[in-house]
Amino acid sequence: MGANIAIIFAGGSGARMGAGLPKQFIEVNGKPIIIHTLDIFEEHPDIDKIYIACKADYISKLEKYVQRHFISKVAGIVPGGATGQDSIYNALSAAAEENDPGSVVLIHDGVRPCITSELIDDVLECVKEKGSAVTCNALFETPVISRDGQFVEEVPPRKELFTAQAPQCFYLGEVMEAHHKMREVNPGYEGIVDTCTLMKQNGKEIAIVLGNRGNIKVTTPEDLYTFRAMIQYRETEQVFGFAEKEVPGKLNK
Repeated sequence: MGANIAIIFAGGSGARMGAGLPKQFIEVNGKPIIIHTLDIFEEHPDIDKIYIACKADYISKLEKYVQRHFISKVAGIVPGGATGQDSIYNALSAAAEENDPGSVVLIHDGVRPCITSELIDDVLECVKEKGSAVTCNALFETPVISRDGQFVEEVPPRKELFTAQAPQCFYLGEVMEAHHKMREVNPGYEGIVDTCTLMKQNGKEIAIVLGNRGNIKVTTPEDLYTFRAMIQYRETEQVFGFAEKEVPGKLNK
């Protein structure tokens, strides 16, 4: 029987954050954002292993953080590649060397630390029922289409539109096959923005799992402030016992 494996991409540079180090290493409440993310997978009882793709210059730093914060499920930390998809491929390849192709992989951003254990439950259940699972949110604002960036050309119906998030969950053998095919015809992964896009271009049917708006990706200073506020809310909730339903999209306890 295959394992349930978290594949964590932590190769960002932090350019949009304006930080002097990759954003995944910015500390919030005494630990780096990447450790906040890894903690969720470490504590989930159905996650067996974690593989991480990290900027090569920061691998030793990450190894020290993993050891310091007792992240015991990390089975490998590999160098990232020239693109995000290269980095994910490197981590998937490390997982494929040591695990059954029937293993389930949850591909997740290292700077998306607000994932809940309930969402992990949902994507694992979905991939085992439908063969794939991509976390999505319904679009809450009015979308417009503008090819020149100056005038609105079309207003598509909002009810048909979603935003893709993470984790994106597939069987290890199938996603590796998709990467191998893509690397033969499009080695630079041009136009491939995430694993959902990759699998769709390889003819895979993609099942949607509804996530929550709190599952943010921390890429800008505004995101960082939001993440800090969410942690503060969680701590207040734990102390004073506020009802969980009062704030949507919060962190799990």
